[in-house]
Amino acid sequence: MPTVLRPGALRVVIYPNDYRPAHLRVIGQGYEAVFELNGQSGTVALRESYGFSRRELSTIARRLLTNRELLPREWEQTRVSSGPGQTLLY
Repeated sequence: MPTVLRPGALRVVIYPNDYRPAHLRVIGQGYEAVFELNGQSGTVALRESYGFSRRELSTIARRLLTNRELLPREWEQTRVSSGPGQTLLY
């Protein structure tokens, strides 16, 4: 599962054989959240969360939005190539 972002102690990953709609998983600190990507509008929407607080989810969503152009492309590339995506550190 390629890591496409590393915001702090979290990992944003995309499973190569995952299903539509386009989405990604944020994993860290024993918690996990799934965000759907809407490439046309550039938004992200929380689909499910296990353990993160509302405040943490809000911060995560803002960080995902700062990469709203990259994430849909990474999702498509990861699914097509099943190879590693670009890892961004910030």
